[in-house]
Amino acid sequence: MTDLPSSIPYGRLMHDAVCGVIRTVLDGVAQHGLPGEHHFFITFSTQHEDVDLADWLRDRYPEEMMIVIQNWYDDLVVDEAGFAITLNFGDAPERLRVPFDAILTFVDPSVEFGWRFERTDEEGDGPDGDPPAPDDDPGGEAEETGERRDAPHDAEVVSLDRFRKSH
Repeated sequence: MTDLPSSIPYGRLMHDAVCGVIRTVLDGVAQHGLPGEHHFFITFSTQHEDVDLADWLRDRYPEEMMIVIQNWYDDLVVDEAGFAITLNFGDAPERLRVPFDAILTFVDPSVEFGWRFERTDEEGDGPDGDPPAPDDDPGGEAEETGERRDAPHDAEVVSLDRFRKSH
């Protein structure tokens, strides 16, 4: 007989579902390019053990980093665990790899879509099964051009509260 969990890990289930959406979107871009006006702001934790980026970028962004996938990117490769991409930082192309579990925010301002992963438990096995929490301040900074950018403010972060029924 299999041991049943003491609670349903909704946090982990939502995280996995949204990572699946991001994986599907990025895979389509890898195969066909960015459609129309679509572009992405992706903030990720540079402290995640599977993030692979140049030492100088990790030194500059020791907590988290925001990249922009829009005008110039090369060799986007997506797999089950994450994506790798070459971006231009001040005329210096750099390859980086970002696991889906390291993503903090994903925003497509062209359609006012955004998602912020809520992190609540440092160990990753809390009551909701949420992944580990990096330090707060999800605004992030960094980009494909090497200039500082703030997180986009015109995109909407989706909240499940708007879909809940009142009793």
